[in-house]
Amino acid sequence: MAGKGGRQGIAELHFTRLPRLPFGYGYDSSHTGANALCASVQTELRFVETFSFFDEDTSLSSSAKGLAGRYAGALYALAEEAGKVDAVVADMTGLAELVSGNDEMKTLVGSPAISWTDQTKAITAILEKAGADALTVRFAGTVASNGRLHALTRIINAFLAEHARRRGQVSAEVISAIELDDARRARVEAAVAKLAGSDKLSLSMHVDPSLIGGLVVRIGSRMIDTSVKTKLNRLETAMKGIA
Repeated sequence: MAGKGGRQGIAELHFTRLPRLPFGYGYDSSHTGANALCASVQTELRFVETFSFFDEDTSLSSSAKGLAGRYAGALYALAEEAGKVDAVVADMTGLAELVSGNDEMKTLVGSPAISWTDQTKAITAILEKAGADALTVRFAGTVASNGRLHALTRIINAFLAEHARRRGQVSAEVISAIELDDARRARVEAAVAKLAGSDKLSLSMHVDPSLIGGLVVRIGSRMIDTSVKTKLNRLETAMKGIA
């Protein structure tokens, strides 16, 4: 990311007040977030959504197929063409962390009560506030204006998995109930690398307080769920069977 140091620029929004969400707060509709920033990728992404523009057998990994994979593939192609792969990877990583760790962002991304227009304005304003690359801003705005912001996390995961695959890395995701400190992150990363059987690991870490405790680890198509939430759900199911 240009302005504020890549991933950290977006991640910093965890610890500072988010820019006020545009909808319902007298947002200036002349802001660059709506149509102007989306114009350059709008047509391509609409085409991608309708047809499989990429040869999925050669261009995308098996985990990056479907709608999210096609959006991710379109973004990767645009980033490569613009020579901005590293910047967009940093932006996508930071954005994933922001969505997973902020209730306002979860509402913005997932609520059907928020119009596509307001989602477009809001996600654009937030990314610009964080200093995201212009390509990232345009892409996220286009996803929102197409009514696909609810799939943003899946799109990001597919994009990062594709990036890892092209670099010969194994993509993995760890979800914890609380933010891990540096020492714990290092131990988790070492453990996941051992499970993956590779020291070339592309690891993303997210926080989901609803897990209560424990971890959820995804390595490719494998999932290891040691969360307290899942254990309680299993216990509840077992108790219903006894009753």
